Amino acid sequence: MIVRNQRPARGSGATYRSGAYTSLLPWQVRERRFKPVGLGRRGLDPDDVYAFLDRVAGDLAAVYAALAASRRETAVIKDALRRWQSDQARARDARGHER
Repeated sequence: MIVRNQRPARGSGATYRSGAYTSLLPWQVRERRFKPVGLGRRGLDPDDVYAFLDRVAGDLAAVYAALAASRRETAVIKDALRRWQSDQARARDARGHER
């Protein structure tokens, strides 16, 4: 299955993360195929194109993995901050009751 992802036209009011544009996934890049050029016509070497697409897909996979790791780390930090804030609030309340 070939999925076409096109950027919205300029001036359409759509932004990068709108519903009109979805990010490419590594499998979409790997599965993308181009029409072969006709005999005697100019065109790109399909092997070069597919090698490049595989490289792009690998880079996308690495970026998505790094993003996922960053989001996991962010969640851990947010959780630790919430616990610390709760501990501080309990300590403040305990000090307020002692006075």
